[in-house]
Amino acid sequence: MIDLDRYKEILDTLSRNKTRSFLTGFGVFWGIFMLVSLLGGGKGLRELLSSNFKGFANNSGVLITQNTTKPYDGLKKDRSWSLSYKDIERLKQQIPEVDVVTPLITKWGYTAVYGDQKVSCAFKGLDENYQEIETPELYYGRYLNNLDNLQKRKVCILGKKVYKTLFPKGGNPCGKEIRVGSVFFKVVGVDYNSGTMNANGSTEESVVVPIGVMRDAYAMGDTINMLCFTGKPGIKVSDIVPKVRTVVARAHHLDPTDEKAMPVINVEAMFGMMDSLFKGVDFLAWLVGIGTLLAGAIGVSNIMMVTVKERTTEIGIRRAIGATPKNILMQIITESITLISVAGMSGIVFTVLVLQMAELASTTDGIVSAHYQINFTTAVGAVLFLCALGVLAGLAPALRAMNIKPVDAMRDE
Repeated sequence: MIDLDRYKEILDTLSRNKTRSFLTGFGVFWGIFMLVSLLGGGKGLRELLSSNFKGFANNSGVLITQNTTKPYDGLKKDRSWSLSYKDIERLKQQIPEVDVVTPLITKWGYTAVYGDQKVSCAFKGLDENYQEIETPELYYGRYLNNLDNLQKRKVCILGKKVYKTLFPKGGNPCGKEIRVGSVFFKVVGVDYNSGTMNANGSTEESVVVPIGVMRDAYAMGDTINMLCFTGKPGIKVSDIVPKVRTVVARAHHLDPTDEKAMPVINVEAMFGMMDSLFKGVDFLAWLVGIGTLLAGAIGVSNIMMVTVKERTTEIGIRRAIGATPKNILMQIITESITLISVAGMSGIVFTVLVLQMAELASTTDGIVSAHYQINFTTAVGAVLFLCALGVLAGLAPALRAMNIKPVDAMRDE
């Protein structure tokens, strides 16, 4: 049963010196605010940075070409070279660890036109397998499929910014035709992927068409700009990269050790670096938050010691009329837990409100960019930790109060 009289007495005790109780509780309030806000803010920041990789497979790599930096097989350095469609089959056949291999070609300086609206875009040619590399976030319609390439359909996927510029009034654009250069394409989808990491141009500013259509319509021949690949489950991309370079180098008469001529963007390594970074951020958040909470708890303990000294006579009288040491111990510990719990819960509520406002500020078109709120488990853990601190903070003052004897109390008076 809850002893209401005890809590009325605790409230009366804490309210005798409102300023002291407020300042003592504020240390705990600020500690829990620091802990929860750092954890919630770290989570939101992680999501914001992760959005840069949004949609990209975390076990993927992208091979691009640069001029050679080493002579090889009688050929001079600083020569240019290009990837070809045959490289796709070479990688699939010669590297069993590779799962998906897909090409990408891009044309720059093109303008997409619909009616009176026009916008510059990154004009990309892809196949249906590219969605295994960068997952689309379709707002309308569908993505490219195998038949689009086999039947050379003149269809396209619009990026978010391209769609909003060409169709400022909104609505479903699927079935309508836009013009890129001198060729018309029917819109079959709108991709709202907003990741800032991109392959040859931002997804938001892209118009994507079947790679076979782009290859034929713009006479691009056998050259591809990028070769994207993923590793099979359990296979690290860093283990595949040397094999990819060896296969490609052999086919194009390159030095297999010329990494600058065959740079590979290892997305898996980037994800690993980000995870390591935020493990450090989380550790720092816990360190700072718990340190601040402990400082607040020490402050509560010191104030409770002062309170016990001020109430020496009162405690002595309690002992004289029959209060047991356990009663005195529980009284002081309960006061400490109450002060810390009220201050801590107030800190949690305030922090949740602040994090909610931060979350609302990061919302665009009804889509939340980052979730700053802590999870329920963390909140419960913080409450339990506060209760433990309350017990520890009140223990020393309670033991001192428990040892006060009635005779000593009268002598003190």
